[in-house]
Amino acid sequence: MYAVRSSGKPAAAAIVIVILLLCSGAIHRARAQQESDDERGFSYLPDAANGPSQWGSVRGEWAACAVGRLQSPIVLSAGVPGLDDGRAGRLGRSYRRAAAASLVNRGHDITVRFYSDPGGVAYRLRQMHWHAPSEHAIDGKGFDMELQMLHQSEATNRSAVVAQLYRISRRRRDGTIRRLERYIRRIARREDHEELIDEPVNPRRPVGGSTVYYKYMGSFTTPPCTEGVTWLVANRVRSVTWRQVRLLRNAVHDGARRNARPLQEANGRNISFYYTSPAQNRGTTTRS
Repeated sequence: MYAVRSSGKPAAAAIVIVILLLCSGAIHRARAQQESDDERGFSYLPDAANGPSQWGSVRGEWAACAVGRLQSPIVLSAGVPGLDDGRAGRLGRSYRRAAAASLVNRGHDITVRFYSDPGGVAYRLRQMHWHAPSEHAIDGKGFDMELQMLHQSEATNRSAVVAQLYRISRRRRDGTIRRLERYIRRIARREDHEELIDEPVNPRRPVGGSTVYYKYMGSFTTPPCTEGVTWLVANRVRSVTWRQVRLLRNAVHDGARRNARPLQEANGRNISFYYTSPAQNRGTTTRS
């Protein structure tokens, strides 16, 4: 769960701030905000009739993919203004150490779906999935992989996505993927197959150590490309091995081995910065 905090404000005020932050985007009902679980009808192949440049014309309800002005992903800037002069906002983050989950092959990606509440009352973590290569870029530079953690607010029917970027390392494996490798192999090439994970999944681990986040208003990166989604992209880049990236790529169907939507126009959007305290990354979190 992520909430925007201001120093000296009580916890109740933090909840109000985070709800207002999300409501500042376009207004959509909950059903329109659901990220697509069904990849049939769209593809990531650039020259395909249902490729990314054509998503907006495949179905009428996907029109935002073509005409939306707040689409994701976008290019972010490496500069982090405001951290030294107090202008950056604060993020309150609270995840339980373990949550019951399953692994799902959605055809276009591999998704961890959470079934017990990993914590928080403003935004609840619903699922996380991977894109390779990354969808977002920093100063025009893309990365080897991106993890996206989808959070939803029951009170406001709004969504927030926390994203973590990765670069290839020869030796440093990603700990979350390492614990899921045997489950990924079980569902490889078995589209729509769901495998219960025998051990609890720790949702703190993927973003552990990340203290600075870019924040902007955007959209889902798969049809229907619904706008009004708050994005929080970690400034710190983590490590993953090529073997782990290849495992995720080989598990989906051929048309989604490179399952990243092309970069979209920023259209003058404001990008701000938020940070968490080091104590939160050590696991000492404050629940709102």
